[in-house]
Amino acid sequence: MTSLRIAAAQSTSVAGDIATNVLIHTRFITAAHQAGVDLLVFPELSLSGYELPRLSDCLVQPDDLCLAPIRELVRQTRITVVVGAPLLHGNKPAPSIAAVTFFPDGTSSVYCKQHLHPGEAQYVAPGDTGCQRHEVRDTSYALAICADTSHPSHAHAAAATGAALYLAGVLVSEAGYAADSAQLAQYAQQFNIGVLMVNHGGPSGGYLAAGQSAFWAPGGQPVVAVPGTGNALLIAENDAGHWRGEVHTVTT
Repeated sequence: MTSLRIAAAQSTSVAGDIATNVLIHTRFITAAHQAGVDLLVFPELSLSGYELPRLSDCLVQPDDLCLAPIRELVRQTRITVVVGAPLLHGNKPAPSIAAVTFFPDGTSSVYCKQHLHPGEAQYVAPGDTGCQRHEVRDTSYALAICADTSHPSHAHAAAATGAALYLAGVLVSEAGYAADSAQLAQYAQQFNIGVLMVNHGGPSGGYLAAGQSAFWAPGGQPVVAVPGTGNALLIAENDAGHWRGEVHTVTT
């Protein structure tokens, strides 16, 4: 059985600056490639920052020219990459907070945050209910975005699809970290699913992110966590059912 290496890109976004954030993303993808990563996940709204009043000025689509450097690196490195972005999706009246997945074959998919935090509805629309299941190297996964993880029904729906991994891009502050991380560990135990939490590495939208991105193995055992804030690549590797982790510093 070939090992699988998934990673959290604990990055720090520049508020409203898509071009600079794309460059930051490409540096993380390059670092992930050098580390042999198969699947790389960025935090919530990583391409824009958690800048709710500015989201309408930061809208992107997966095939936009500004995202070409990311798509090209995905093609070259053969890494599946999930980025956080605001976009218009379907017939929604407002932007959605989305996780856009770029696949090595040139295709992409969009998952939109279903559960909104108080205050977000003024700026964004919730996504449709239900979980998407994807595969990387014969391992299935489902995505979540921040407040989705505060609803056990969301994690349950992900596990019910048969997904082996629950991958959550978040913005979690120091004040909320203990409760949020404990809940994610509980999902790993309750649903016997691997859980990856990908947090921002620095301030965004007026919030002081806690960093400390982490991975829990199926059953709830903590495997690896970033010790604090800052730009870091957290890697969790599954080799024949055994999980281990490592953390790398990324210079952007």
